[in-house]
Amino acid sequence: MHYRDRIEAGRVLARALDHYRGRTDVLVLALPRGGVPVGAEIARHLGAPLDLLIVRKLGAPGNEELAMGAIASGGVRVLNPDVVATLGVSEATIARVASREQRELERREVAYRGDRPRPPVEGRTVILVDDGVATGSTIRAALRALTLQKPKRIVVAVPVASTSAHQHLVREADEVVCPEVSSFFFAIGEFYDDFSQTSDEEVRALLEPAASPRLAS
Repeated sequence: MHYRDRIEAGRVLARALDHYRGRTDVLVLALPRGGVPVGAEIARHLGAPLDLLIVRKLGAPGNEELAMGAIASGGVRVLNPDVVATLGVSEATIARVASREQRELERREVAYRGDRPRPPVEGRTVILVDDGVATGSTIRAALRALTLQKPKRIVVAVPVASTSAHQHLVREADEVVCPEVSSFFFAIGEFYDDFSQTSDEEVRALLEPAASPRLAS
């Protein structure tokens, strides 16, 4: 499957999640920045509130696009042991990268949410959204952060995932909705015509109308 852009990807996922439409216990949490346009379409269709779960990838030294792990709000850290072992990354290097990404995580919390508190998660059905999953480190950190908050059910919704990442998600989430699972996976952007970067301004703009969601007609 190939998507025109993140909005189209969100609409495809929204249709696949139609059985959650109109339920009052549903909360859509998107991973910024790219997951927010996808999550906004899902939240709009379901009539559910949209908020963020901020996670930062820990890029491997010399290859920042390769995730050796990730951190999430609440002090959660997940490592990709295969990448760490293959590259021989030391704990000191991991700690240094994690410290830098923690600062960016905190900056985004303030930039996107401001003074607005995080929504309650306990006892709710949470739909966790991103624009795609390559290694899975980022979204797995998000899953662990969510689990600590005791939701009733965690549903992962992503437009595309690598086969290995999808296998991890199926084991760790209650439900996974992913229209495209590919063994031939090099980059998420390969599955989009337009994969331009989502800006901080776009994230804030998409969150504003989500404060008072209404059921789509």
